[in-house]
Amino acid sequence: MEYFLIVFSAIFVNNIVLAQFLGICPFLGVSGKVSTSVGMGGAVMFVMTLATIVTYIIQYYILIPFGISYMQTISYILVIASLVQMVEIILKKISPALYQALGVFLPLITTNCAILGVAILVIQNEFNLLESVIFAVANALGFTLAIWIFSGIREQLEIMDLPKGMKGVPAALLIAGLLSMAFMGFAGIV
Repeated sequence: MEYFLIVFSAIFVNNIVLAQFLGICPFLGVSGKVSTSVGMGGAVMFVMTLATIVTYIIQYYILIPFGISYMQTISYILVIASLVQMVEIILKKISPALYQALGVFLPLITTNCAILGVAILVIQNEFNLLESVIFAVANALGFTLAIWIFSGIREQLEIMDLPKGMKGVPAALLIAGLLSMAFMGFAGIV
């Protein structure tokens, strides 16, 4: 039951993008098309899960035992940057079309505060390694769900006849706010 609560809470109640407002840059930047948003979600899931595992190990087997916990943020950033480079190389080889579609937003995963935020939240919540992995995967699924829904709505907005002042960013921000409010409806469940 505890794992279910972690998953449900991370995906719906405390969605990393819509409730905690982490990872907004790729959320707004890559959500123009459903295909690229799902690709970004997959890349974020891979990096977030691996980064959480590696940073957990670094925290509990290097930083705490040597009394250098103050190096947490810089070491986490280095791990995340390295993993993003690995994802970029793999995507370039496996799926050049997705690599081109993600374009400049793939390196933005390096500075995606959602990944760093999840790695830090794992330590703050004192999760064990299994709970940490479940939490990371659930947050990545929440990110993917939010960006997927948002991109589907944005694709529909492109074919609608909106007033000139609402096209583009204003409509996107309005929809993001409404989507965030919709996810707030899950808050009473957990």
